[in-house]
Amino acid sequence: MPVRMRFGFIICAFVLSLATLGLHAQPQQDTHAQELVRTAVQTELAADRDDHSRWQYRDLNRRPDGEFLYYVVETDHGSVKKKLKQNGQPLTPEQLKAEDARIQAFINDPAQQAKQRKDGEQDDKRAEDMLRLLPDAFLWTIKGETPDAIALAFTPSPNFNAPSMEARVFSAMAGEIVVSKPQNRIQSIRGKLIHDVKFGWGIFGHLAQGGTFNVERRELSPRVWQIVESHVHIQGRALLFKNIGEQEDEVKSDFRRTPPATTLEQAAMILKAEPISLDARR
Repeated sequence: MPVRMRFGFIICAFVLSLATLGLHAQPQQDTHAQELVRTAVQTELAADRDDHSRWQYRDLNRRPDGEFLYYVVETDHGSVKKKLKQNGQPLTPEQLKAEDARIQAFINDPAQQAKQRKDGEQDDKRAEDMLRLLPDAFLWTIKGETPDAIALAFTPSPNFNAPSMEARVFSAMAGEIVVSKPQNRIQSIRGKLIHDVKFGWGIFGHLAQGGTFNVERRELSPRVWQIVESHVHIQGRALLFKNIGEQEDEVKSDFRRTPPATTLEQAAMILKAEPISLDARR
């Protein structure tokens, strides 16, 4: 399975932090709100199973080590990406040539491709497990509603018995999700760590109170939703979340479908042919 911008993977990140929600009194479970979340989770799981679309997009990534603009092409065989800018500056011809060589090495190396698939499958499985826990891990209440969406606030449920170390982070989060109507699709998730989390008395990891997380999604085509923005700002490190950046802002744009049956070689040609025009698309 190729590395894709699945909502499920972001749920893995979601267990690391979540916009500010004042906590003065422990709310009671609103069973109607909980069932709305349960329906949204089942809808997302079914949509993820049925979605076989592949996309191309611009990926702007800001991290402590700099700002990077990539162009990404997804295929049935994996994903390839090419760096176009670094810290706002276009790559030099020599740097672009090096990027092309790196991409060519990937498409000629079955071991790299197998590792990408394996990592993606593991992330998907862990993410699906986390997603299934959402309705019961929190106390849910309806925060607000419009004709197009409903906002649902969450705080940790005192009755939740975390089945894994990853799930323990649920006991430290509060925030809200917005569910789009009438499709019951999760449109955004944002929240905050309301207290420190330590794993193995801090030996295996520590996440500091106050870390925030925000994910925004958009419908790209009928019933196909993708993440368009994610913002993670967490102090600390947890070894079991090695794939999640603690300080990262990512914005994806200029989505277009990858033609069916595109090979990795064809994806590489797309990236090699027009780096300037790819960067210019808005």
